[in-house]
Amino acid sequence: MRPDIQDLGRTALERWCVEAGVPRWRAGQILAGVHRKGATAFEELSALPKPLRARLAAEFAIGRLAPSRVLDAADGTRKLLFELPAADDRRAAVESVLIPQEERTGGARDRLTLCISSQAGCGMGCAFCATARLGLVRNLGPAEIVGQVRAGIALAAPRMVTNVVLMGMGEPLANYDAVRTALEILSAEWGFALSPRRITVSTVGLVPAIPRLIAETRVNLAVSLSATTDAQRARLMPVNRRYPLGALLTACRALALPRRKRITFEYVMLAGENDSDADARRLVRLLHGLRSKVNLIPFNPFPGSGFAPSPRERIEEFQSCLRAHGLHATIRESRGRDIQAACGQLAAA
Repeated sequence: MRPDIQDLGRTALERWCVEAGVPRWRAGQILAGVHRKGATAFEELSALPKPLRARLAAEFAIGRLAPSRVLDAADGTRKLLFELPAADDRRAAVESVLIPQEERTGGARDRLTLCISSQAGCGMGCAFCATARLGLVRNLGPAEIVGQVRAGIALAAPRMVTNVVLMGMGEPLANYDAVRTALEILSAEWGFALSPRRITVSTVGLVPAIPRLIAETRVNLAVSLSATTDAQRARLMPVNRRYPLGALLTACRALALPRRKRITFEYVMLAGENDSDADARRLVRLLHGLRSKVNLIPFNPFPGSGFAPSPRERIEEFQSCLRAHGLHATIRESRGRDIQAACGQLAAA
């Protein structure tokens, strides 16, 4: 099977060009034709010499990812299911979610966020996430990651996708090289030309990869925290046994963040588990001095989870405590619950 040319970033394709005796600058021309112009066959790239088109067609494919099913929620959220080539006879499928939100009135454009996946399944084992029940099936390639974006943009038309978040199935930093290439394609002028300010990568806290992401990209960083003690976090998020809170927050403090950029800390609110006033006070101490904001996420139940969502009043009290101590704290409104498309519910069912 021919490899998909969309799995290559510019450096890799330039290397191929040199080895093939083709001018290095042709790489940008090829990538622009495939990504920006949306060519589905190399013959469509009429600016290229015919021998080059023929060689590209002989060595590469141009894949197109299409959802096998689309579900529509009452609130306008749409969930896309993609069937992928299996891994070791295990079904590989991922989900993406289009999330509409009115940013503000007065003629400003509405926000339309596309949440995409980086792995089929997930090996991180977070107790409050349905995807974790699947285990890791396999990593996605760059073509499969950006393919979700292309499919989401097509489905959303004529509306524009304004934001892309890697918060779907999988841990992005556990599939770093493919995610890094996908981010290059999404933000490059020869690619999708999305502003890095509109792209967010969420991680459970794979400490060694975090500074690399900040150094090699200009995207936003979100860290799933969801606990304020090591014992509590290790119970909810096994990754904490390898990278405890101290190591994670030390790494975050050491990041050379661009001016005006903050780290988002995501905190899933679980009734009676991590939502006490004491938890809020500990969270204030943990994040003291960090350029950060806290996103409080109401837990979205799924069958067999064993957790209950914190009552709205408790979440608002928790938020008030954080704000009273100078933290920027928001509550993420859950969207798409009726089609199991909300945060933590994606399981490719």
